[in-house]
Amino acid sequence: MTQIEKAKELIGTFAIGDAKKAAFLLAEGYIQHNLAYGTGRDAFVGSVNYLASAPVKTTVNNIRAYEDGDKVFLQTVYNFAGAGEQVAFDIFRFDSEGRIAEHWDNLADRAEPNPSGHTQIDHVAPVKDLEKTEENRQLVRDFLYDVMQGNHPEKTPDYFDGDTYIQHNTGIADGLSGLGAALAALAEQNIQMIYTTVHQVLAQGNYVLAVSEGTFGGAPTSYYDLWRVENGKIAEHWDVMETIADKESWQNANGKF
Repeated sequence: MTQIEKAKELIGTFAIGDAKKAAFLLAEGYIQHNLAYGTGRDAFVGSVNYLASAPVKTTVNNIRAYEDGDKVFLQTVYNFAGAGEQVAFDIFRFDSEGRIAEHWDNLADRAEPNPSGHTQIDHVAPVKDLEKTEENRQLVRDFLYDVMQGNHPEKTPDYFDGDTYIQHNTGIADGLSGLGAALAALAEQNIQMIYTTVHQVLAQGNYVLAVSEGTFGGAPTSYYDLWRVENGKIAEHWDVMETIADKESWQNANGKF
C-alpha cells in the first residue's frame, strides 16, 4: 500500500473496528498529539476497540488526501459513536519501515454553509503543478510571515488575484474583501486572531497545509489552514481552528504541535 492508502486504512479502523489492522499499521512507539488521547500504539488500538463496542456506529468519510515526503495529510469528516459530525485535518508521519509513527490533528464541528454558500469540505479537485510544490510552499510561508503574523500587512494584496478568492471558513465570505470585512467585525468586538508560530508547512503541488499556533480572542489556538495556489496566487482556503485544551486535561505529554 502507498502511504496515503495506509493513512486511509488507519482512520477507517474507527468505523470497522479492526483493531488488528490498526496495530499492524502503527509503529509500537506511535506518538500522539491529539491531547484527548493517550500516546502509543496500544492507546490507539484501545480507542478502536472502544468505538467498536459503542451502540452507535462510527462513520469516517475521507474528503481529500495529500502526501509530502514521510507525511500524509488528510481532510476527513468523522462522527464518533454518534456524537455529531466533525471536520478534521489529520497529519501522519511514517517511519523508515513504513509504519505510522506520529499523528497531529485539528477537529471542529461541521457547520452550515458560510456567507458565500461554501462548506468546510466542498470543491475537491485533483492535485496539479507538482513541479511547483516548493515554490507554492514558500509562497505560503511568506504569506504567513507577512500577513497572518502581521509583519508586512501592506503586502496582503500581492498574494491574491484581485478579489478572486474562494473561502471555506464558516464565517467569512469570498474574496479579499470578505476576509477584510470579517477581520474588521472581529476588531469591533475586540477579538484578535493572532498567529505566533508556524510549526509545519506541508505541500503537494498546488495544495499547501500550514499548522500554526496562536490565540483567538485570547485563547490558545491551533490553526490548520489549507490553501490552493493558482498561478502563484492564493486562490482558495479551507481551515479548522481548535482551542488548545488546558494542560491539566491532557491525556499525553507530547504537546499539540
